[in-house]
Amino acid sequence: MEKRVHAAAIWLLMLLHGAAFAQGERTRDKMYQPIVGAGCFRRLNGTHQTGCSSTHAGSVGVLHLINVEADLEFLLASPPSPPYAPMIPPHLFTRRNLLRLIEAGPSNISVVLLINKPEKMKQFSHELNCPNQYSSLNNSETCDASNPATSWNPWGTGLLHEDFPFPIYYIADTEEISKLEKCFLKFNNFNYETHALRSLCAIEVKSFMSAAVSSEVCIRRTRFINNLSGSKYCDPLEGRNVYATVYPRNVSSVEAEETELAITSEKFILVTCRLDTASMFDGVGLGAMDSLVGLSILTQVAHLLRELLPPQSSLPDNRRNVLFVTFNGESYDYIGSQRFVYDVERFAFPKSSARRNLITFDNIEFMLDIGTLDDIANIKLHALSGTPLAQKLLQQLNNYAQSPRYGFNLNIQSEMSYHIPPTSAQSFLRRDPKFPALILNAKPANKYYHSIYDDADNVAFNYGNTSQDFTLLPDVGDTKNFKADSLQMKVRNVSSIVAMALYETLTGKEYTGSKVANPVLADEFFYCFLLSADCPLFKAASYPGSPKGLPMPPMRYVSVLGGPQESSGWTYRVLGYLLSQKQPKIPKDNCTILPLHYFAGFNGVGECRLTTQNYSSALSPAFLIDDYDWRSGNYSTWTESTWSLFSARIFLRPSNVHQVTTLSVGIVVLIVSFCVVYIISSRSEVLFEDLPASNAALFG
Repeated sequence: MEKRVHAAAIWLLMLLHGAAFAQGERTRDKMYQPIVGAGCFRRLNGTHQTGCSSTHAGSVGVLHLINVEADLEFLLASPPSPPYAPMIPPHLFTRRNLLRLIEAGPSNISVVLLINKPEKMKQFSHELNCPNQYSSLNNSETCDASNPATSWNPWGTGLLHEDFPFPIYYIADTEEISKLEKCFLKFNNFNYETHALRSLCAIEVKSFMSAAVSSEVCIRRTRFINNLSGSKYCDPLEGRNVYATVYPRNVSSVEAEETELAITSEKFILVTCRLDTASMFDGVGLGAMDSLVGLSILTQVAHLLRELLPPQSSLPDNRRNVLFVTFNGESYDYIGSQRFVYDVERFAFPKSSARRNLITFDNIEFMLDIGTLDDIANIKLHALSGTPLAQKLLQQLNNYAQSPRYGFNLNIQSEMSYHIPPTSAQSFLRRDPKFPALILNAKPANKYYHSIYDDADNVAFNYGNTSQDFTLLPDVGDTKNFKADSLQMKVRNVSSIVAMALYETLTGKEYTGSKVANPVLADEFFYCFLLSADCPLFKAASYPGSPKGLPMPPMRYVSVLGGPQESSGWTYRVLGYLLSQKQPKIPKDNCTILPLHYFAGFNGVGECRLTTQNYSSALSPAFLIDDYDWRSGNYSTWTESTWSLFSARIFLRPSNVHQVTTLSVGIVVLIVSFCVVYIISSRSEVLFEDLPASNAALFG
């Protein structure tokens, strides 16, 4: 009987505990409403920290909507119930306003919310006027930051490189913004002088960053702590470069010293572009005009050359090849290209697992770097000096750009000076100013460079969705699917011009054919990278039956080791597919070991292909060199802080009077409790007389 009573008591306690827990969950859900968004996070270099962080427990601020700049004055002039969390639209998210909020201090401003209301926005770039200015050629002629009008990013505010004492949270969804505005209007937007006397709608943002000061300090702390607990405070920015050749290279069978593996007679034309982009917020930023246009042109050039060129053995010089490289991490002091130069200098490219002979600088004939092509009607060929190579390539480009046969109607200008754009070629020219680097770059026109708004709208992309075979080459007159001024046709024109000029360089003959780059391929490319990874091009470049891509574009931020490498992964597949040679005689079961790869293909039925693509490391040499001088500026030193979570939620914050009253009542109750306990304890003999034997047995 006694055991049953005990069991019943235990079950009763468990039921009461479960009910209390469920009630607590319901109460919490009523008190807090989550807000979905993206957080600003902290990055560090050899000397500074940039970005944002909340306090360890989370930063709390009272919501205040900013509609005009004058609304900020309320927050900057002794607000009644600080700290506040201003909700700022993009056109007011300026350097001047953000610096004023920093000056107000954490006692007044604890959180900043960027709300996606771009109707009045005319520009939004928080990169420097001279991107990567500390890792470019050491010459003021390259970019003069004191003269933004002639810089490479005239609209840059530099906020991407500022350190903020509060978290900044970006809210894109209109329903979430409406939730915030309704809460503000209902509880905060009246009788401002009585804010301190009533409950107000507030937001709590948690985005605490573990790293601080600089990469040097963070790495040192991590290495020290690792000896004890294995904690990490930051990780180096790290990704993967993707490269491929037009013609397959022979498998190396030489067992010798590294310096003997390079075939000195092998010659490469190096065609490059950037793979990544940057923005202030985690997981947001597509870099459409910034770098995706250049990547699309490189992809089209590679595919067109693959289709047009004769077999390598029939070239006038059969030692020649084209090496395409997409560099990752270029937004952060040229991580990918610096590592490429470092590896080639040390006879370490490609890596030994590729089983291909090493490539040295002696093997590179010249470099054609595809930079930012903001305005395709105003493209220039840049070089440090007017060499015969530069003059010859410029002439070839314009022969096709101005040919009435093709109707491209472009005129490519030249600029031979130190005023060269911030592209990957800078890493090569820093090593050797005489290196034959040529850069295709347009006049700056991207008012949303390195920002969340460099998206499909910024490049006026409209998906054609033609369902046509994008691997086929159309005739130059086949333009029925796209308007002449569409993004797809602009990419077709520039890609065709570059490919034709390289064709002439390799074959020694002028291109006289009618085939040009396919605008349908450009259409599908931009759809995949700007709208949805669940797209025909990615499916064709995958193994048959592979899981679908996510219904959102791939992230294009370089990230860290173990982070998402979606952009490099898809680029690897697409380049591999478009540069590969079909092997119809090899069955699926035998098409399993690289360089053979089995692709789904346009029809999805599967096809074996001989591929040439591979990865190389995009980790800065600074993290490989023992006792590296972090302040030297020789290599990129960017790291990313670790963090536990990003979250935001709104709730009603009690007034100061309410909080003081609650605390006072609590203290009074505590004191009274102590007094009652003391009195009962001291009078226990009087209050609790001896019990009868029967009762004593029950309570004994």
